[in-house]
Amino acid sequence: MIPDLNALAVFALVAEERNFRAAADRLGVTRSAVSQTVRRLEEVLGVALVRRTTRSVGLTEAGERLVASIAPAIAEMRSAVEFVGSLEGRPRGQLRLAVTSIAERFLSGSFLGGFADSYPEIQLDVTVTDEEFDIVTEGYDAGVRLGEVIEQDMIAVPVSGEQRQTAVCAPSYLERFGAPQHPRELVAHRCIGWRPAPKVAPYRWEFGENGREFDVAVAPEITTNDMGLMIKLAIAGAGITFGMEETFAPAVERGELVPILTEYFPPFAGFYLYYPSRRNLAPKLRALVEHVQRMKLSR
Repeated sequence: MIPDLNALAVFALVAEERNFRAAADRLGVTRSAVSQTVRRLEEVLGVALVRRTTRSVGLTEAGERLVASIAPAIAEMRSAVEFVGSLEGRPRGQLRLAVTSIAERFLSGSFLGGFADSYPEIQLDVTVTDEEFDIVTEGYDAGVRLGEVIEQDMIAVPVSGEQRQTAVCAPSYLERFGAPQHPRELVAHRCIGWRPAPKVAPYRWEFGENGREFDVAVAPEITTNDMGLMIKLAIAGAGITFGMEETFAPAVERGELVPILTEYFPPFAGFYLYYPSRRNLAPKLRALVEHVQRMKLSR
C-alpha cells in the first residue's frame, strides 16, 4: 500500500519538532490525531519510525532515513504552494533561519529589525547556533555560515565582505605579561578559548605566515561556548582570546581590548546566506535575499 502523502508530511513535522504536541499545534489539530496518523504510517510501512517517551519523541534509524529522503520534497511542495499563494499578496509565513553566532552584521538589530518592518506578514524564527547540520532535513528555510563550510549544492548569497580573525587582550594583561611576538608563543600565555559544545575539543587558533596557514593548539585556562563571556573575561585581564575581528571591534574601539599578532591574520571569504536550489523560490525567502542585496551587507 502506498502511504498517504499527508501522513508523510505529518511525520516530517513530528521529526522536525521532536514533539507530538508541538506538531499538533502547528497543524491546528489534536495531539491524538497526529499520533494516530504516525502510527498508521508505521503500520503501512511495517516499521517503527519514532521512539515515544513520556517527555520527547526520537527517531528510529528507519525514521531518520525516511525524513532525510522526504524533507527536500516536502520543502519543494511548501515552496511551490507559498509561491502560488503569493501571486496575489505580499510575502508571508514563518521564515526559519539557522545563523552562526559570529555573523555579527547579519544578526544586528538594525538589519533584522528593518526586514521585519518591511515585511510584517513574515514571522522570523532565528536560531543562533554554531552546530553544522542539514538545514533542509531540520526544517529551516535558509542559514548563514562562513562560505568555506557551506555545501557546494547550495545557493549562496554574500552577506559580508572578507573577514579576518584576530587575537586580543586587555591593556592590563599586556602590562603584566607582555605580548607574544609569534603565535607559537601563545602556549606560554594565559588563553581564553572557545568550543561549540561540551564534548567538542576547543577551537584551534589559526594563523598565516608567508602565504602558508598553520594553527596553534593553545591550552586555554578558561574555555566557554559563549563569545560574550570571552569578551568580558578578556576585558577583565583574564587572558588572550581569539575570534572574528568584527566581534571584538566595539571593545577595541573603546580601548578595552588591544589586537595583537595582527600580521599573522590574513583575510578570508566571509559569511553567506545559503539555501537549497529550488525552481520556485518561496516569496518570504526571496524577500530576505532582496533585503540583503539592498542593505549591501557584503560591502
